[in-house]
Amino acid sequence: MKLKTHDDRLTLTHGTYHSLVNARKPKGIEEKQAYLIGTGIGALAAGCFLIRDAHMEGSKITFLEQLDIPGGSLDGAIRQNAGYVARGGREMGHCFEVLWSLFSSLPSTEDPSMTVLDHFFYTNYDDPNFSNCRITKNQGERYDNGKFNLGQDLAKELAFFVAMSDDQLENKSIEDIFSDELLNSDFWTYWRTMFAFENWHSALEMKLYMNRFIHHVGGLPDLSALQFSRHDQFTSFVLPMVKYLEEHGAKFQYGVTVNNVEFSITNEKKAAKKIVAVDKNGKDISIDLTENDLVFITNGSMTEGSGYGDDNTPAPFNKEPGGCWTLWKNIAAQSEEFGRPEKFCSDPEKSNWESCTVTCHDERVPKYIEKITKRSPYTGRTVTGGIITAIDSSWLTSWTINRQEQYYGQPEKDVIVWVYGLFSDIPGDYIKKPMRDCTGKEITKEWLYHLGVPENEIEELADSCTAVPVMMPFITSQFMVRESGDRPYVVPKNAVNFAFLGQFAETLDDPGRDTVFTIEYSGRTAMEAVYVLTGVEKGVPEVFGSRYDIRYLLNAGTCLLDGEKFEMHLPPLTKRKILKQLAGTDIEVLLKEHGIL
Repeated sequence: MKLKTHDDRLTLTHGTYHSLVNARKPKGIEEKQAYLIGTGIGALAAGCFLIRDAHMEGSKITFLEQLDIPGGSLDGAIRQNAGYVARGGREMGHCFEVLWSLFSSLPSTEDPSMTVLDHFFYTNYDDPNFSNCRITKNQGERYDNGKFNLGQDLAKELAFFVAMSDDQLENKSIEDIFSDELLNSDFWTYWRTMFAFENWHSALEMKLYMNRFIHHVGGLPDLSALQFSRHDQFTSFVLPMVKYLEEHGAKFQYGVTVNNVEFSITNEKKAAKKIVAVDKNGKDISIDLTENDLVFITNGSMTEGSGYGDDNTPAPFNKEPGGCWTLWKNIAAQSEEFGRPEKFCSDPEKSNWESCTVTCHDERVPKYIEKITKRSPYTGRTVTGGIITAIDSSWLTSWTINRQEQYYGQPEKDVIVWVYGLFSDIPGDYIKKPMRDCTGKEITKEWLYHLGVPENEIEELADSCTAVPVMMPFITSQFMVRESGDRPYVVPKNAVNFAFLGQFAETLDDPGRDTVFTIEYSGRTAMEAVYVLTGVEKGVPEVFGSRYDIRYLLNAGTCLLDGEKFEMHLPPLTKRKILKQLAGTDIEVLLKEHGIL
């Protein structure tokens, strides 16, 4: 069976037949060169695929980056005189086929004798991830019972929701579709805080998420479905890609602002003709292009305009969309097929939240952490197992501690905590100010309050920590309500030498089944773009098809009901007739195995 795509040049596959073969050199690749705008994981992955699968010489690959460091949203660093900071982190799963294909090819930063995938696998094999407490209430008391607590009616509501067509959900918000009871359920608290969904975000994206990760439903209450790298994501994921690219001769130009890409557009062909760019001094360094010059464009950015604060200064809220957004707007003005950036970046009040990286410098605060997690942060092993949410926090505050040391060179007694609040515009419970108006020290105090530190100790213990808040106006812009055409296809129709990459490009599978706000999505756009534009003969692995596997569907239903049997309201005679027909069949065995019968 041929899997449908929006571009006949792309082949989608499943199984290992395509994934294990070494790609042959595409015809004419020696005459091509590539320019990649941005250095997020989409662009870095595209560069790696150009070298590994398209056999392009690294010296013919040039990255144009606005900042002075690669990695895009996958950061992790020490800010001078402020401390450690990460804007966010990415949760990983087993079924990221594109990403694991790439990372099985690259040596690990932590142990170069292993691949990135090997190191990641054994990190999580030896130290499986799970949470001992997912939700707290009343200043550090455990609230969750490890269950969804949905009941029959709400579980059915979710079952009907995931079966709705994409067309039905276009331009609809989650609150347009979900009942008030579902929006006030423990399930929704788990889901919204884990994935950073707001009630007003896209119902279509929510449906895609539920279908994409239906095989992980049972691992959501205790977060055992998740996996994390040993160190910060920049060290574990970005550096191996950059090292691979640099060793193959790829060039990185930093401080370059690309304001536009100019195109020649006819009914038969679309071609990129010029990259309009300036260097950090404002000098014009625009590049004229031929059809042998491939251009990979990162359009839009979740972390564009990030504002940083410190212990004594709030993070600024930079609402004006610049950088990648300006680039995309200038590109979109040239063709309706290049998307509608305004759908994603025009309402930062609905696409923002704030994070804060808190560093505890001695053992006093970690003692309170251990009361909740039942684990010491000093073992080098899993601590929180994912985020812990204070359900009664006005900011809807969540926090997480990854394996320590998280950063190379981190002092032995330091513990790095990542805190975020979904509601940045509401006054806090201890600090009576909106999160967006708070200094790092004030955010630390609010977190300590919900951690369970007695109020008479909060001021003193806050002084034992340093914090870097980060306000991100567009961090969930990829979740804004949308419809078909709002995002350009990775390779637009009849495009010959350009592609779009990242969270705001539409993948070429039909229907699109992957989910934004994952690094797998960026990697998938990269693989599709490279394979189509260069003619790589291998297929791109399709999104894991758990939504089409009856075993995962039945298991998910059982998990959503916390093991309770599904109620079938059928007349007794009808029920007996159905059971009689099922008796002795594989279907009966399957239904019994998953607790349906």
